[in-house]
Amino acid sequence: MTKYKVGMVSLGCDKNRVDSEIILGRMNNEYEITNNAKEADIIIVNTCGFIESAKQESIDTILEMAQYKNNYNCKLLIATGCLIQRYGKELVDLIPEIDIMLGVNDYNKIDKVITEFIEGNKVAAQLLNYSDDNINEGERIITTQKESAYIRIAEGCNNFCTYCIIPKIRGKFRSRKIENILSEAKDLAGKGVKELILIAQDTTMYGSDIYGKKTLHMLLKELSKIEGIKWIRVLYCYPEAIYDELIEEIATNEKVVKYLDIPIQHISDHVLKLMGRKTSKKDITDKIEKLRKSIPDIIIRTTFIVGFPQETEEDFQEIIEFLQKYKLDKVGVFKYSREENTPASKMDGQIDEEIKNKREERLMLSQEEISNNINKFKVGKKYDILIEEYNGEHYKGRNFEMAPDIDGNVFFESQKKLNIGEFVKVKIIKNMEYDLIGVVEDESCK
Repeated sequence: MTKYKVGMVSLGCDKNRVDSEIILGRMNNEYEITNNAKEADIIIVNTCGFIESAKQESIDTILEMAQYKNNYNCKLLIATGCLIQRYGKELVDLIPEIDIMLGVNDYNKIDKVITEFIEGNKVAAQLLNYSDDNINEGERIITTQKESAYIRIAEGCNNFCTYCIIPKIRGKFRSRKIENILSEAKDLAGKGVKELILIAQDTTMYGSDIYGKKTLHMLLKELSKIEGIKWIRVLYCYPEAIYDELIEEIATNEKVVKYLDIPIQHISDHVLKLMGRKTSKKDITDKIEKLRKSIPDIIIRTTFIVGFPQETEEDFQEIIEFLQKYKLDKVGVFKYSREENTPASKMDGQIDEEIKNKREERLMLSQEEISNNINKFKVGKKYDILIEEYNGEHYKGRNFEMAPDIDGNVFFESQKKLNIGEFVKVKIIKNMEYDLIGVVEDESCK
């Protein structure tokens, strides 16, 4: 019997990507996975519903894939993810081409629901699971570069920032058991993964719910024992939750890269309070100073939201002045998105889009200069580079300072053939604002 072919379109964040990989893992035994949507008998769109632009992209993608039912092989269109969890009932009437809808906690049901549909039960399924208990786990089909993989250590969030809908979509914060994470990490290492990237809505709170205390440092210690893993990277550490044992583990564990993603979002106490953040300007600056004192070569990445309701020009200037003083290595900027059913959407003092655009541009130009000056000091230094791509002329990779897709790359040439997924020693000879250019040293790093 010919297997049905399954195609996947994954939108949104890296946490959504992990969900997509779990879905593909569940499908892999019974169905043939294809990267060509035109060949697919079953198309799955894993949606994002975080901000307005992401919602629109998700709807546009679903409508585009719906055309494959008329023009190509698609017999079954499935929509999953945050948009479905948030707006599933409305989408039943809005996009009747969707055959099956699954919420963010329903992926363990997907193969069963597909079987029922194929066998004749073709009623559109809205299996929106609002339980906080389930965490999507299981075998994954890795869709990133095979040498790097995200590993989710917790699901949901308890922070309830006033601008964010995630707790209502993903549910309360719940950690995965350490033995499940280690088992998954060993499996990934066995498949050639050399870099583990730890993610959650708030990684610093790992273990606090199931073990009674924050235990991210203990997880890092255990992960570092896995043979084949060279880098362990930690993303999404809320500043107020960073604790001494974690700092010590990052400082002393050779496999944990000296890199921390700390989503600050703002630095003005006025705006931080409006955002419902559980920190202050002083707490944030004290934590940065402590990290830099304990881990002198640490790379700090953060994100800011500009144009939040009631943000004044003085509030915005505080971000500029903060960055000029602390010169953070990696910075992302988002314009505030007014999301319905969030407290911030009901606040007075909503900012005009034109002002948001100008503040975003000003902040990025300021950070571009900072980043360029930081990169100038890297010329002449040597780094272990994880090779990710070769285009026939030059190689592209990353050093420990760079998370995939968001932090720039190192470009270099080599007289000898190098293998994707290997590490090589590269000397930096030129810098750009975000990228680096280098040459290979004689001996490579194994």
